[in-house]
Amino acid sequence: MMLALTLSGATWAETIIHAGKMVDASTGEVREAVTIVIDGERIASVEAGYQGTADIDLTDAFVMPGWIDMHVHIASQQSPNRFVEGFTLEPADYALRAVPYAERTLMAGFTTVRDVGTAYALAQSIRRAVNGGHIPGPRIYTSGKSLATTGGHADPTNGVIEELRGDPGPADGVVNGVDDAYKAVRARYKEGADLIKLTATGGVLSQAKSGQNPQFTEEEISAIVAAAQDYGFRVAAHAHGTEGMRRAVVAGVNSIEHGTYMSDEVMELMKQHGTWYVPTIAAGKFVGEKAKIDGYFSEVVRPKAAAIGPVIFDTFARAYAAGVKIAFGTDTGVSPHGENWKEFIYMVEGGMPAMEAIVSATRTAAELLDEWDNLGSIEAGKYADIVAVPGDPREDVQEFGRVHFVMKGGKVFKQ
Repeated sequence: MMLALTLSGATWAETIIHAGKMVDASTGEVREAVTIVIDGERIASVEAGYQGTADIDLTDAFVMPGWIDMHVHIASQQSPNRFVEGFTLEPADYALRAVPYAERTLMAGFTTVRDVGTAYALAQSIRRAVNGGHIPGPRIYTSGKSLATTGGHADPTNGVIEELRGDPGPADGVVNGVDDAYKAVRARYKEGADLIKLTATGGVLSQAKSGQNPQFTEEEISAIVAAAQDYGFRVAAHAHGTEGMRRAVVAGVNSIEHGTYMSDEVMELMKQHGTWYVPTIAAGKFVGEKAKIDGYFSEVVRPKAAAIGPVIFDTFARAYAAGVKIAFGTDTGVSPHGENWKEFIYMVEGGMPAMEAIVSATRTAAELLDEWDNLGSIEAGKYADIVAVPGDPREDVQEFGRVHFVMKGGKVFKQ
């Protein structure tokens, strides 16, 4: 039943949803027989029982807040040609390729993503296209260009010939020293970023030998964190190796991404500092499998992918058992867009109950994003971001891959 309301000459319609089972992300409980009333982009009320006539009947469904993926790369997707494409594709090519990536992500149930590293301000452009209603896609928060040191994981000139290498600086996301750190953060502010991402250690897919060595000093990371705080940014730190993680946590970053060789000491530090962990198990499994294929990765990348990828799953299981705060994140763009939901499967296999996995992708992710007032639960005043699956994922985790209803900001994209 669409209820027309009028206020100061404006008219809009309320939408009524009847939900058979609904996740209350605030409590981690499931409510049965619930009415959700939506007013424009936001939820007007959540009421017990079936009230009024439903415009959308989800009485046979399991209803959840829209999922939030805290680690994606929305403008790219891994392939054997990815490195070469950096020399053959224009930014417009990447932007056009990203259109289906954004749609697949939304259709899979992810109504919000945090993009943590995209060149050419592409994520900002995709964000504008989605917000303007030009393309379907999730709500996007982006770090813009990731920050690296010279030769570090996000140095955009790694692996290229000397003639093209140059000496990129803070505007390009390359930091060497405290002054550079401030300028790099300010450059991200200028380009319209929502947060800061730094690469505290080496990485798997960069054309550089080490995947885990520390690549920033504590002073440099502390300067990035201090500058980020001046601009209201939170800081995510890519890190595989233990020492780089330790430096990042002590310096005050908000989250550790990947965390492959996380030690017990680092876990305790993260609990002391309130640092979130974003595991990205899906990417670890993906690169571990692709490393077995001749020619998929370069001979620089292949041994790192073979060594690091399979470890992430075990690290997740240890971190969960130790009580580290975990927010859902996949590193999609390494693994294929639209398959983000597989992370739920891996988390459950690693010992986390399905309901806790849902909370990690709703309430916990919204808290890390600093958007709990707007996202992460089905409550009055929050954005009407709602997804549903036919069955109960607590009983069958494959239900996470069977999303049949998606609403973002009060608009139905899949039904």
